[in-house]
Amino acid sequence: MTVILTGCAGFIGNAVALDLVGRGYQVLGIDNLNDYYTPQLKRDRLARLDGYPGFTFLEADVSDRTAMLDLLDSHADTRWLVHLAAQAGVRYSLENPYAYAQSNLMGQVVMQELARHLPKLEHFVFASSSSVYGLDATLPFSEDQAADRPVSLYAATKRSDELMAHSYAHLYRIPSTGLRFFTVYGPWGRPDMAPWLFTDAVLRGQPIKLFNNGQARRDFTYIDDIVAGVTAAMTRPPADGGAKAPPYALYNLGNNQPTELMDFISEIERITGGKAQLDPQPAQPGDMEATFADITAARRDLGFAPRTNLSKGLERLTAWFREYYGL
Repeated sequence: MTVILTGCAGFIGNAVALDLVGRGYQVLGIDNLNDYYTPQLKRDRLARLDGYPGFTFLEADVSDRTAMLDLLDSHADTRWLVHLAAQAGVRYSLENPYAYAQSNLMGQVVMQELARHLPKLEHFVFASSSSVYGLDATLPFSEDQAADRPVSLYAATKRSDELMAHSYAHLYRIPSTGLRFFTVYGPWGRPDMAPWLFTDAVLRGQPIKLFNNGQARRDFTYIDDIVAGVTAAMTRPPADGGAKAPPYALYNLGNNQPTELMDFISEIERITGGKAQLDPQPAQPGDMEATFADITAARRDLGFAPRTNLSKGLERLTAWFREYYGL
């Protein structure tokens, strides 16, 4: 039961790796440990996998064709390829667009080429994002919406990944599933995302940059629920329906319950006992006003059912944060 898992030092990828090895899978984890945020956090995440004989780490870039296609010789028995590595972040795409083209576009093509040449592969699963809905968004977001007018380069690359995966599923009949993640949070999360930034600011008594006067809603989704969705999808490849219905699927993985940003901050204040210092900022280019996942398809096909409410999730995040930083 061999899985190739990219982004294994990232927030979601690392949690998925822990779940898989804990259930007896053999996992080859790939990550380039880049410095988009502190690599030490990524190394600390990897350390959680120490002692699991089923886990092997390869430090490499998914856009490196030579390194990735060499895996055809060493890991020809791979049955699942779970591609979670990506250059994340909406705002950073305004500063460094080339990083997104290299990692998210070239990386996707390289991994699809690897997938189509793995002789025993059963399913190619890849990460997408709620940001793909863009200007076509109608709440709640459902997978049958067009998603053809992204408002950030990051979103454009993730939508491109979906289209490329569809073409490979059509041309080579590779069972492929894209997972649209909705604002994932929890212990070991990403330092560039609001849950981490807001918790850090309140605990340290520092200002919170509040964009668009806090007029935003997000479908915050706890990490354990996302992991359950990823692993459920992995073992449920879409069926091949013939010439006009390739083995391809897209699913929203969200909490199905958006939260106002000010309510989110109030909950952090309640849990930490602190008081947020708000620093109002104008709306940022590329940010969406609201996200809200329709999870009907994921519930039906994957048995996906979020179990962690916001209060419990933020309590766990805060407890981990205090421990990790010794606060």
